[in-house]
Amino acid sequence: MKRYGLWKYILILIVLGFGVIYSLPNLYSPDPAVQVSYNSSSQSADLNLQNRIQSVLDSDSLFSKVELNEDYVLIRLKSYEDQLKAKDLLSSDLGPDVIIALNLAPTTPTWLRDIGGEPMKLGLDLRGGVHFLMQVDTEAAIKNRQNGTLQDLRRRLREEKIRYSNAFVDEDLSILLSFNNQINKENADSFITDNYPQFVGSPNTSSNDSIKLVLAETEIEQIESDAIDQNLTTLRNRVNELGVSEPIVQRQGKKRIVVQLPGIQDTAEAKKILGKTATLEFHLEAQLDTPRSRKTSYPFKGNRGAPAFLQDALILAGDQVATAQASFDENGLPQVNITLDGEGGSRMHRATRGNIGKRLGVLFVEQKTRTIYRVDGDGTQIPIQETYEVKEIISLATIRAALGTTFRITGLDSPSESSELALLLRAGALAAPMRFVEERTVGPSLGADNIQAGIFSMELGMALVLLFILFYYRVFGVAASLALSFNIVLLVAIMSILSATLTLPGIAGIVLTVGMAVDANVLIFSRIREELKRGRKPLDAIDAGYNRAFLTIWDANVTTLIVAVILLSYGSGPIKGFAITLSIGIITSMFTAIMGTRAFVNLIYGSKKDLTRLSI
Repeated sequence: MKRYGLWKYILILIVLGFGVIYSLPNLYSPDPAVQVSYNSSSQSADLNLQNRIQSVLDSDSLFSKVELNEDYVLIRLKSYEDQLKAKDLLSSDLGPDVIIALNLAPTTPTWLRDIGGEPMKLGLDLRGGVHFLMQVDTEAAIKNRQNGTLQDLRRRLREEKIRYSNAFVDEDLSILLSFNNQINKENADSFITDNYPQFVGSPNTSSNDSIKLVLAETEIEQIESDAIDQNLTTLRNRVNELGVSEPIVQRQGKKRIVVQLPGIQDTAEAKKILGKTATLEFHLEAQLDTPRSRKTSYPFKGNRGAPAFLQDALILAGDQVATAQASFDENGLPQVNITLDGEGGSRMHRATRGNIGKRLGVLFVEQKTRTIYRVDGDGTQIPIQETYEVKEIISLATIRAALGTTFRITGLDSPSESSELALLLRAGALAAPMRFVEERTVGPSLGADNIQAGIFSMELGMALVLLFILFYYRVFGVAASLALSFNIVLLVAIMSILSATLTLPGIAGIVLTVGMAVDANVLIFSRIREELKRGRKPLDAIDAGYNRAFLTIWDANVTTLIVAVILLSYGSGPIKGFAITLSIGIITSMFTAIMGTRAFVNLIYGSKKDLTRLSI
């Protein structure tokens, strides 16, 4: 039997110590907590806020500890029931000046956090959270695209001196152009054919005085696909702004999007941010001589003044906003500082340099969904989700000088309004409105039940496996049992360091890893028995068993790892959770099954030169 090098024992001890330390945080369960902070970014949490919170909760003895941080006050509670009760009490007492959010406060010791020790993140099925299924209104995306095309078409026809009497988007989402004479109609038809290929090959229909432009089917499909992709990107940005760990935002079917937010319990706020389809439009104020057909009256947000007329011509929209930050002006009033992209800055400069002294309107455009009830032939009321659009003026200011890429929006009611507007602009506008078709909440108690069930299944599986290998392989079974325990500790430690998310399918991956680790040991021990039957000496049989089994174990684990990596790359949701634990488990099981058991066996038998039999 070959001598096992000292460096190998040192390496195993280092890895074992590493695994034990970084798996320890998972033994400390987080406390249910409520986080309270001021609405205004200029206000920090202080003793006054802490004392107000304590006075509200003292009578019920709800909190176990109140912690004052720089930006917020954290109240640790005894149970999830107390958490919800405390939130209700604080909301009614503290009012709208503060933000009250449900949270989970870590209990990991400070010395562990100082060296980067954090517990594993838990998925929706284990921690609890919310699941949203959202339907994208792709028809609205097509309408928006057609409205944009119409604006561009009007401008270019005027540049070409092609006169038209009317132009609008019809109910069937086609563009209808009317002309006073045949010459203008023919010129327009030729111009549109040359410059707007999305209509080429489509069933354009014409009457004596009009042209109807119908989008090609391929163009409609592309618009719908682009709308879904834009909404996915926007939702991911908004989720990042919410600070959610390991969210799932993915497409489901042709027109639906799934959003899962682990750990989020304030579903109302999450739903408000995710579902809001809001953006900005910049228009010049209409003058008295502006034709009625080219201007529209809009109310001020919050009814702060009489409605005002804005020109229909769009200068630019919110999709050309590069960054947006909430702040306060010199009078302490809320505002949003806007930075446009290059194209947006150029368009804003061209529009304002020739209109100094006139007023620029900032229009807040929001898509909302409401439920209406229609009565069928039987007199039964049928609920129907209806999408509608709200446009309100949030700012109407005089242009003092030509604007560029940076400017500010004032006239906002509150800091919370400016913060929300800045968030929505940073995250981007939804390309199409969405409605919630399914909302499911997984409570923390259900998640705890799933954790208990998953741990029990893993413990039962390990116990049965350990009993078998101890009975069948005796001393070598002890080595395999220690290596198996070492493998679980190391797997948990690596997942904690990588901030990987553990899900219920992930627990199934751990159970499978246990089986694969045992399989590797069974191969080694079977080889050792074969060598003993061939008459080899015990120490030589051990050495030959490990060497001959290595390639078999390597091939089996590498092929499984390839499949796991593919699942991790292309899978989503439960599949990805399973692939994460399986991938890490394969790597750790190979280390512990080959090096771990070999080290233990060498410690027992390596020094016995006259060994005649093995307990195997």
